[in-house]
Amino acid sequence: MNSLRSSNMTQGLEKAPHRSLLYALGLTREEMKRPLVGVVCAANEVVPGHMHLGQIAEAVKAGVRVAGGTPMTFPAIAVCDGLAMNHEGMRFSLPSREIIADSIEIMATAHPFDALVFIPNCDKIVPGMLMAMLRLNVPSILVSGGPMLAGRNNTDLISVFEGVGKAARGEMSADELEDLTEHACPGCGSCSGMYTANTMNCLAEAIGLALPGNGTIPAVMAERIRLAKRAGMQVMKLLESNLRPRDIVTADAVRNAVATDMALGGSTNTVLHLPAIFREAGLSLTLDIFDEVSRVTPNMCKLSPAGTQHIEELHLAGGIPAVMSVLRDKGLLRDTPMTVTGHTVAENLRALNAHVLNPDVIRADNPYAAEGGIAILHGSLAPQGAVVKQSAVAPEMMVRTVTARVFNSEEEGVEAILGGRIKKNDVVVIRYEGPRGGPGMREMLTPTSAIVGMGLGADVALITDGRFSGGSRGAAIGHVSPEAADGGPIALVEEGDSILIDIPGRKLDLLVDEAELARRRERLVMPKKEITSPFLRRYARLVTSAATGGVYKD
Repeated sequence: MNSLRSSNMTQGLEKAPHRSLLYALGLTREEMKRPLVGVVCAANEVVPGHMHLGQIAEAVKAGVRVAGGTPMTFPAIAVCDGLAMNHEGMRFSLPSREIIADSIEIMATAHPFDALVFIPNCDKIVPGMLMAMLRLNVPSILVSGGPMLAGRNNTDLISVFEGVGKAARGEMSADELEDLTEHACPGCGSCSGMYTANTMNCLAEAIGLALPGNGTIPAVMAERIRLAKRAGMQVMKLLESNLRPRDIVTADAVRNAVATDMALGGSTNTVLHLPAIFREAGLSLTLDIFDEVSRVTPNMCKLSPAGTQHIEELHLAGGIPAVMSVLRDKGLLRDTPMTVTGHTVAENLRALNAHVLNPDVIRADNPYAAEGGIAILHGSLAPQGAVVKQSAVAPEMMVRTVTARVFNSEEEGVEAILGGRIKKNDVVVIRYEGPRGGPGMREMLTPTSAIVGMGLGADVALITDGRFSGGSRGAAIGHVSPEAADGGPIALVEEGDSILIDIPGRKLDLLVDEAELARRRERLVMPKKEITSPFLRRYARLVTSAATGGVYKD
């Protein structure tokens, strides 16, 4: 084993004061001589996906001790996007990703651990921790809390969001909605569909920074506890071999992550998070790579919200190893990258005998579509790109010319949808909700679910410079860049304009001539928002475009 990083605070005459403080923690001399392993745990009593992470952390610590290390836990914050949705709190969700990464860097540098285990589960916590892992580049492993089970009658949180629209139009009573509300989310874990949290936990496994099973073993299973113990033991092996995150995250690992994402039909938020994660390893991931990989990768899974199946069924069908084995057989996976197992992707798949156990869940021979779940659109409305989860779009909306209904905030758009003012063939345009203009790039699960709940999912689109939850479905086109606050063409759209959506052709065009757009630009007056939060004011000054992952300026 190489010289321990922790010796900077445990060894030598001049570190006697440091040791005194460690003694105050109850550590023994023997424990101080062992490798110190930081266990970053985002447990709290606010987020259902995180309420059990303390138990995961104890299992990790047990594994570290078995393997001869001394574990030391410290916390990370965690925002629940579901609870923050459709109010001011959502402005803080995406910015929390940078705070998580920065705060872990602070803790793991001020206290120089020899290795790190990261325990996230939901939303921005997974990418924030992966960013910190690559930035620090000490031997590390990630183990998440696992997915929630589906609710009664195969329902989930999206069933509740869409139930709001059904109740608004009289299809469901208030009592029926409350009954659904009580039983759709049965307990701990990240919400049960292929939403952002589960997509990112699956991709952590595909990248090679988490052990097989990380993305799909349900939160309530004892198998999840055993996985956490193995993660604690494995990080000690990574330390012994000095295998570090940037040894694992290579250009080939990047392509594997994107290919797996496309096969799964994952959340569009990956288009924000993967570039930010790989940037920490000095790797560039552009929107073009997403589209290039999408065009050749079949969409093999249709989990909620695109379909009716959930993560627990993907797990029983063989999980991420099964999906990756199919991609390898189709020549779409690079199998030489190293992983945290200490073995290559190919060696892992062989050791696991990875194969599809249920072809109704992982459709290797009869995919849902020849292309991947996500498409990148360009055109006069989105010169720098826009993102759509094409696997969750109704066939009627794949190519359509729609009529713009324009709103300068999410709240205005939702009021119009639930108020019955949006009609078939409309497109709800919600702008000034981008990273800088929001600020914070709020998720738009409430308006997309309202559109579906109002029975308009096959006839109405939503276009925004904001973003969508992994639970959104329908013709939901987000990340429109440049955003309105940066003077992008979306700021020039007026009520009644025609917009062409052509997802197979990768086009998003505002059907207004250049002369008229020039006139509109001359008279453009951007709405002024009062930003009371000092943090959000700083964020708005520092954040970059969604097209580059919404990271901070250098």
